[in-house]
Amino acid sequence: MIDRCYLEITNVCNLDCIFCPKTKRQKRLMSPDEFEAITDRIQGQVRFLYFHLMGEPMLHPHLDDFIRSARDKGFIPVLTTNGTLISKGLKNLPHKIQISLHSHEGNQTGNSLSDYLRCIMTFAVDAAAHGTIVVLRLWNQGGYDRQNDEILNILSDFVPSESWIQRYDGWKLADHLYLEYDQMFEWPDEAHALTGEDEVFCYALRNQIGILADGTVVPCCLDHDGSIPLGNIFSQTLDGILSGQMARQLYDGFSRHTAVAPLCQRCDYAAVTKRFRKK
Repeated sequence: MIDRCYLEITNVCNLDCIFCPKTKRQKRLMSPDEFEAITDRIQGQVRFLYFHLMGEPMLHPHLDDFIRSARDKGFIPVLTTNGTLISKGLKNLPHKIQISLHSHEGNQTGNSLSDYLRCIMTFAVDAAAHGTIVVLRLWNQGGYDRQNDEILNILSDFVPSESWIQRYDGWKLADHLYLEYDQMFEWPDEAHALTGEDEVFCYALRNQIGILADGTVVPCCLDHDGSIPLGNIFSQTLDGILSGQMARQLYDGFSRHTAVAPLCQRCDYAAVTKRFRKK
């Protein structure tokens, strides 16, 4: 079973973050019928369903229905958002919500940081009280991180910092509510230089896949432009796609600690965060 599938219900976003690679693909919102067809095809083969790849999922008018449907089909739904539309709320809360607080400085919109965070924290405290895991992300270490101290001060207005519990990756602010730090990384792109890594290992196709808004299956959540299309879930089964020639070459290559695809050969994610490196 695949642990997580990153399902791109839309590749449209309401922000223009400087660290985001964007996508040259046609802008698209997945229809309810398409969502049901995809989830029917991968039901029982995927554990966590992440509403994330490119785009802002809270722009989708059927997000609430998608979360409910995913849960009804046995998936564990997870939402990743920039948080700017959080005030509209959700009738159906997912298992987990990841909110990228670093998008405020990275977007450089001039909007009030205080107003942005207060909307997020009003939602986050309530969602956490209802049992949803809420992770506030500051994935900007070594990059766009000048607002971080101010962010911490504002968060402490909602949950006093004296009660925070330090963790290896940040803080537990309260039950089900976390602040998570990570290094800023550069998204892989085939136009970039090779990383020069001698050994590469990735969990793509082992515990994760991505499905783009048009149904294209890709190896992981960092293939923002569909550079490694493995097949299309609308016309193929997931088993058929994962047993295809390209998928097998990628999988076997990582088993040998080798990146086969040009995009993977230019992926700094493992080098920066050490997440996928084999020790």
